[in-house]
Formats: sequence, structure tokens, C-alpha cells
Amino acid sequence: MRAPRILLTSLLAVSVLAGLIHNEQDSSIEEIGAADASVESPKKSHHLNIHHVETDDNVPSQLQMNQLNQNQDVDEKPSYNAFLMSISMIVVSEIGDKTFLIAALMAMKHNRILVFAAAFSSLAVMTVLSGIVGHALPTLISQRLTQFLASILFVVFGAKLLREGLAMSKDVGVDEELAEVEEEIQSSDLNNRLDSAESGAPFDPRPNTKKWYQEYASQMKDLASFVLSPIFIQVFVMTFLGEWGDRSQIATIAMAAGSEYWYVIMGAIVGHGLCTAAACVGGKLLAKRISMRTITLGGAIAFFVFAILYFYDAYYNTGAA
Repeated sequence: MRAPRILLTSLLAVSVLAGLIHNEQDSSIEEIGAADASVESPKKSHHLNIHHVETDDNVPSQLQMNQLNQNQDVDEKPSYNAFLMSISMIVVSEIGDKTFLIAALMAMKHNRILVFAAAFSSLAVMTVLSGIVGHALPTLISQRLTQFLASILFVVFGAKLLREGLAMSKDVGVDEELAEVEEEIQSSDLNNRLDSAESGAPFDPRPNTKKWYQEYASQMKDLASFVLSPIFIQVFVMTFLGEWGDRSQIATIAMAAGSEYWYVIMGAIVGHGLCTAAACVGGKLLAKRISMRTITLGGAIAFFVFAILYFYDAYYNTGAA
């Protein structure tokens, strides 16, 4: 009897122990499940919160959409305005200027296309250099300060032109500056060398017996001599030196520092092209018939307008950004 009791007691103990182990496993499984549920529940709640935020809080209102569209319009307008402002600035600055008269007088004596190509290429190179210099200024100082300085510079230019315009008589022309440019052209060493070369060029009466490749080489030589002729170099150098430090160059630098510089460069090049073309076609006649007092006062008003626009953009748009 004793052996079966011991065996029964042993089986009972084993069964109890197995039950305890099974209960512990079930409880641990339940804890793991609860932990998984707790991990998943924030995801669900987070998803619900995201859905809630997307549908209620983060949906922009009509007022916010209008403000966003206005900001985009403000960002697009300065580039367009800078292009037009640079064209108008060049036109009011270059009509009757020294570089304008150089192109006008040289076009009367030499090939107009050659003079236009030389003067326009010189002004285009100067404009690109000025635009790059102006674009580099905001890297040294802030764009807002640059625009304030540009507006102050335009006020100075406008005041200077206004004082000069009010001091002029209504009948004043460009006779003095025209005579100065003519004297400068006559005293040019390049012009003297060209005259001596043209007067001493020999005439060859032999017929043309060149082969096709020799003819092609001769045509290329003529093209190179046309582009790099003494007249081209003379007009290019005189225009470049006449434009260096001029009011239009400084204004181009100031505009490029406060606006999209590529739009300023393109607008200034277009303005120089228009003025140079007008000078080559009938610049001397135009310079004698226009009133320098009217041009000067118009330039003063234009620079005052530029100053107001740059000050407004620096104070409101750049300051808000």
C-alpha cells in the first residue's frame, strides 16, 4: 500500500507542477500579447491622429492658399521687373552719352555693321562683368542691405541728374561733348595707322587664279580681318574705356546686386543694343535734335523711381523673408 501512495503522490506533485508551469506560460503569452497590442495600439491611434490632422488641422484654408499664391507672384515679379528696369535704365542713361556719340560718329565714317558689332560687343562684355560683380556683392553683405545701398545710390544719381538738368537751358545740345569725341577719334593712334595703311595699299592687277582651298582660306582671312580690323579694335577699346566707371555701369552693378542678375544682364544688353543701333543708324542727327535737358530730367525721374522700388522691395519683401 505504501508504494502506490508514494507513486500517486509523485504523480499528483508532477501534475501540479505541470499545471503551474502551464499557467505561467499562459500568463507570459498573455503579457506578450498585451505588449504587442500596446505596441500596435499607438500605431492605430497614431494613424487615426494623422488622419484627423490631415482632415482637420493641416488642410490649408482659402486665405492661406491666397497668401501662398501672392507670395509666388511676388517671387516671379521681381525678375520680370528687373528686366524692364534695366532696359529703361540703359536707355535713359546712354542716349546722348559718350559711348553713344562714339558709335554715331564712327558709323558715319566706316561700315555701320562693323561699328555696331564692335560697340555692342564691348558694351555686352562690360555688362556681363558688371552683372557678375553685382551678383558677388550679396555674398559679402546681406541682400537686404545691398538693396538699401542700391536705392541710396539711385537717389544720388537721380539728384545729380536733377541738378544738372535744372541748370541746363532748354536749347542746350551735345555740341561740346560731340566735339570732344571727334577730337578723341582724330587723335587716336589706331585711326592714324589705319589711314596710312589704306593710303599705301598696293593694287595687284593680276587675275585671280587661286584654287578652291586657297579661295576658302582667303575668305576666312577676310572674315578675320573684318572682325579683328583696326576699326573694330578702335571702336571696341574706345567704347569699353568710355563705359568704364560710367553711371550706367555702376547702376548695372547695383541692380544685379539687388535683383536676379541674369535678368538684369539680359535687360541691360537689350538696352545697349537698342541704343547702339539707334546711334549707328542716325545717332548724330538724333543727338542734335533731342533736348539734353529733357533726357537728363527724364533720367533723374527714372532713377528716383528705381530707388523707390528697391527701397520698397528691401523693406517689405526681403524683410518679411
